Amino acid sequence: METRQAVLEKALPHVAFDGWSKALLQAAIEAAEIDAAMAELAFPQGVDDLIKTYSATSDAAMLAALPKPDALKIRERITEAVWQRLLADADNIEAARRAAGYLSVPGRQKLAADLLFTSAHHMWRWAGDTATDYNYYSKRLILSGVITATRLYWFDDSSDDFANTGAFLERRIENVMQFEKVKAKAKNWSEKMHGDKAPFDGIIGALAKMRYRQN
Repeated sequence: METRQAVLEKALPHVAFDGWSKALLQAAIEAAEIDAAMAELAFPQGVDDLIKTYSATSDAAMLAALPKPDALKIRERITEAVWQRLLADADNIEAARRAAGYLSVPGRQKLAADLLFTSAHHMWRWAGDTATDYNYYSKRLILSGVITATRLYWFDDSSDDFANTGAFLERRIENVMQFEKVKAKAKNWSEKMHGDKAPFDGIIGALAKMRYRQN
């Protein structure tokens, strides 16, 4: 990990100009004075590993900046977590933008999804979530959608202190909270009517498609 961090530090100042590329990785390895054998061990998947290190570093910065969640309501916790994750990349916003572009290329969707899911997982765990059932996945997948939408908006936000992004994030969180309320009511109705979760899963799947197709 120390080797990856050293290379990332050398790479970040140049990402805005060179993008997340093999040339950037090689130049950063040389600048960090890492020998070829060590570099091969540290970056077996090349640029993908550099992106993973970048994401993990920002996740760690987010967690370090977050306060104790005790005094915050769950909505406030998740809003604050997403906000701090943005701020973790604020000093290198062009690197974050370039990373989003890199991850949008066909063939890299799984990596993009894995990194998003990991960030969402850190946020929910900090917020106190201990779910291990269906909700474990649904919460993280829904939050991944919020993170993605908010980051894309943030990339083009020129307002002071990203005020417009803050308002956008509040709206997205409100949408999620409304969806969760509908989901809870649908689950209660389904269990009363059917005594199992099968119809509920179908209802929620349909609601999710309707809800996220429009936002």
